[in-house]
Amino acid sequence: MKRIGIIGVGEIGRAIVTGLRHGGGTSPEVFLSPRGARTAAELAQHYEGIEVCADNQEVVDRSEMVIIAVRRQDWHAALAGVRVGDEKIVVNVMAGVGNHDLRQTLGTNAPLVRAIPLPAIRERRSVTVVHPSHPQVDSFFARMGGVLPVADEAAFNVLSAVTGTLSTHYAYLVTLASWTADHGIAPDDADRYVRSLFQGVGRSLGDETRSLDRLAADHETPNGNNERIRTTWFDQANSEALTSALEALLADLA
Repeated sequence: MKRIGIIGVGEIGRAIVTGLRHGGGTSPEVFLSPRGARTAAELAQHYEGIEVCADNQEVVDRSEMVIIAVRRQDWHAALAGVRVGDEKIVVNVMAGVGNHDLRQTLGTNAPLVRAIPLPAIRERRSVTVVHPSHPQVDSFFARMGGVLPVADEAAFNVLSAVTGTLSTHYAYLVTLASWTADHGIAPDDADRYVRSLFQGVGRSLGDETRSLDRLAADHETPNGNNERIRTTWFDQANSEALTSALEALLADLA
């Protein structure tokens, strides 16, 4: 794939461009939409082979594969009047926007693939869920950290719902750091320690020889501090509330 287009240059669009240029080596030309003009201009200035187009139709026309990363509430307006030739490949990374609706808007018979790239794709560390599987799209994301093709849209929506927990995890860390600071630890020190604590957890997740249950058990001793917090805070009611929230989100995504 020699020419990639990105419509919607927000956080994920920026991460994809950064990932394409991560580690050097041969990279495709990238054509960016004028949406997110400041970010697009910064990327074009920072990296070679990046160009900001006049409009979204030009992005499509100059690209072999087009990644659509517009916010859910903006996609109708952003793609109004844009037409995609059947020889193109379209990657839909918009949460909650199905390929059927997107195909009707674009008026195309081109292959459409849904994908869930995460911010870690900037370092080529994001396993990207895709549906349906497509050889060129699978190959693209495999080089960007890994690809996980799923059999149907129902499975895709389940993994999309799980992705919706990311900012909750950060909010959990914010709560820990704030509690630590409230007990007299300097805020910078509290922040540094919480980051270090969970960076270690992140590294342990790279050990795929141990299941998630096994990793949890290995971080806990009977009657120890970790067991106490897990059993008194993350109790059955807490677990059921999380499950209920995920089910509600999944229903909206279906």
